[in-house]
Order: sequence, then structure tokens, then C-alpha cells
Amino acid sequence: MFYGGQCSVRHRNAACRSTMPTPDGARFTRRTMMTYAKRSFRSRISTATALGAAALMALTACSGSGGQQTTEQEFTGEYTGPAVELSYWNGFTGGDGPFMEQMVKDFNAEHENIKVVSNTMQWADFYQRLPAAVTAGEGPDVGVMHLDQLATNAARNVIVPLDKLTSGLDLTADDFTKEVWEAGVYKDKRYGVPLDVHSLAMYYNTEHFAKAGITEAPTDAASFKDALAKLKNAGFENPFWMPAKWPAHLMHLSLLWQNGGDPYNAEEAKATFDSEEGVQALAWQTSVIKDGYSPKDVAVDSQYVAFKNGETSITWDGIWQLNDLDASGLPYKAVPVPVIGEKDAVWANSHNFFLPRQASPDANKQAAAQVFIAWMSEHSAEWAGSGMIPARESVRAAGALKGMPQEAIAQKIESMRFLPPVPGIGTVQSETLELAVSNAILGTQEPKQALTDAAKQASTLMEENQASFGN
Repeated sequence: MFYGGQCSVRHRNAACRSTMPTPDGARFTRRTMMTYAKRSFRSRISTATALGAAALMALTACSGSGGQQTTEQEFTGEYTGPAVELSYWNGFTGGDGPFMEQMVKDFNAEHENIKVVSNTMQWADFYQRLPAAVTAGEGPDVGVMHLDQLATNAARNVIVPLDKLTSGLDLTADDFTKEVWEAGVYKDKRYGVPLDVHSLAMYYNTEHFAKAGITEAPTDAASFKDALAKLKNAGFENPFWMPAKWPAHLMHLSLLWQNGGDPYNAEEAKATFDSEEGVQALAWQTSVIKDGYSPKDVAVDSQYVAFKNGETSITWDGIWQLNDLDASGLPYKAVPVPVIGEKDAVWANSHNFFLPRQASPDANKQAAAQVFIAWMSEHSAEWAGSGMIPARESVRAAGALKGMPQEAIAQKIESMRFLPPVPGIGTVQSETLELAVSNAILGTQEPKQALTDAAKQASTLMEENQASFGN
């Protein structure tokens, strides 16, 4: 949700919109969230990724990695020290914000000697401000960031390892999917505790489907194209808009993984999205336009707005849109993205708790911050109301998603794929792959040439990042 994170880092979970006030202490439900202009996720993540990387690069040039905080405090599970106030940075500015604030209130109510104060900002501002604030000794005590940003911030010594915390919590890979758990490790050390996972989903207008005589959601390439044909014959001229930009590259990554390919070779610092699997994925995207199911030149997020307004029948977007669609009154259903290729796979990201490096570590605050992270992880069922999927299998198994619209998507959690933990990967994405996908969809380049050119540039950037961030 930061690129997605990536999530408008681009994660749209924090779309640029306001929320209706609620009485102090009231609990938020999905319906209490009236969301507006959900699109900020996209611009926030591309912008956030680029700005965050630039800030980290500048800090490295000026200060190197001096003052490294190499020790992690042992996690005991409780905090019995004097009263402390913790600064908690996050980017939950959208429909997810009230749910997070309620969780913070609940935590504070249960911990008399710990007061957590949220500092919520747009993700772009978050990723730009964090490195400089940490270096100046003015960073937060605890925070949350997107999974694909952990490696970059770990490489620049902005955040510290959490292995002792996860060990003390008995958090292991057994309670998470292999993909999301391993993506939080950089150089054999864990830097994040996953709160959730959020993926693309397929949304469809149930009234449109009924009019077209479609009784079941498409699950593969054949049934998907068949559904588009039936919708078009039923009078829905452009049933599936293919965007030229966000979230087109997330759709592309999903299709690439479905075809059996991988976008990057982390060990060799090389882009591999120009493989035959990648070319086939992008060719499929362009075929939607060529076959007359989508208009040309679909602007950023226009496909979502069109779907929300009932102008198109199907869209692929993130599960962060669920609250917005619920509030709109649109007759819709959310299901997993169809398997267009040969394998079940879909792009995903994750919000992870982290601890920043401290110029002058305060043992009491560090202990309290660990208790906060532990509590939030254990109570992540409450976070499901934001539209996200709790990362912990034990929480999901206890019924956290029962009856929620993302329940069907969560059943496919094992097929969710994440970008590799490579420093600077967000900038590589925004400056190469995203542009290649856009060029092909707009028709200015053929898929193969667009991906070949972009992969060459991406590999160069990855090599430069490797030299800058260190192997």
C-alpha cells in the first residue's frame, strides 16, 4: 500500500480524504467511515518512495552510518517503569485512521504508565521526514511503515532490529505466511513486526453481472474474458478499464508472478521483469484495450472512480477501497483476483511496526515501545475493521474476518507476493517498471521493448543502490 508502498507508500489505505468525527470513546465500524478522494495512496507511494530514498541517500552522504545503535533491549512482556509518553508515527490519514486511533486509545486505557501519542501524516511526508528526524535525534519512539521500505531504512541505520522482541513474543514464521515473514528480514536480522497484509482484489458490480447473466465471479483467464464479453453484449461498453498508471504496475506484478516469473533477482542486483513471463503479462494488459473492453488513456485512479460511479463493471484495486465502497452504497462484491496465468499469485504489501534508532536511547521508552508493538500485534483483530487482513494466522483463525468483505481475499493469503527486501527497490520501481507498463498500455511502446528498456535501467539502478547502501 506503498510503492504501495509502495500503499498511496503508495498505499491507498490512507487515501487523502477526511473522516466524519465520532463521539470520544465511540468504537468505529466499517459504516462510520465516510471516505473521500481515496486516490492519494498512489501518488503518496511513488512520491514517498522517491523522496524517502533521496532523503536517505543525502543522509548517508553527509553522515555515513555513524552512531549506530547495535543493541536491542530484551523484551520481558511487561512495562513496570515510570510513566512515559511515546511518540508514534504513522501514515494512516484515511479511512483506516479512526480504527488505528481507537486501538491507541484502548492501549492507553489499559496501560496507566504508558501514553502513546500518534503523529499521523501523509505517507510521502512520513518517508521524507523519518530519516532526517532520526539523525537529528528527533525521531519517534515507535512507528509503522510499509514492508517494502524496511530494507532501505535498515540499510541506512534509521531503524533497529527486533529479533529479541519477536523472540520474547514467541512470534515465529508459523504464525505468518512465509512470504510476509521473510520479507521483513534484512541481512539476517528482523526489522519489522507485521500488522497486516493488503493485496489487490477484484471488485465487480453485482447488478451488472445479474443483467449480463453471470452467476459466478470469474476465476481464470477464460471465464474472465467470457464475463467481459457477456457484459459488453449486455450494454456495458467498457466493462473493465485498464489504467495506464497506478495501479497498473501492481496488476502487472500480479500477472508476472502468475506466469511464473519474478520481477527482480535480489542476489544479483538485477531486474528480471523483462522475461517472457513479464512480456506475456503486459501483452495481456494491452489486449484488454485492443479487444474493446477498456477505453484508451485511462488516467490514474479513473478506473476506480468509474467503478464506484457504476460506469464500469469490474476493477482490480486494493482492499483498502472496501470502506469507501461500503459507504458509497454501490452493489458490489470483492473476490480474489482471477488466475490469468498458471499460478495463483497476487501483489501485496504489509504494514510493519518498527523501532527507530535513538541518538540517546531511553531504556524505559524502549521497553514501553516494545510492549506497545506486542499489544498491537496481539489485538490486530480490531484492525480488520479498516479493511486490512491481520497478518497473524492465529488472529485470523480466531474469526477476526468472519463476515467481513475481505474474508474471501484472506483465504488466498498464501498466494500473496511481496517485493524482495532490497534497499532502494521503491525508487527502482517508480523510475522503471511503472513507466514501462504505462508506455505499453498507452501504446507508445510494444510490451517487449518497453520492458527490455526499463529492465536495463532498473538493473543499473540496483547496482548503484547496492554500491550506495552496501551489499
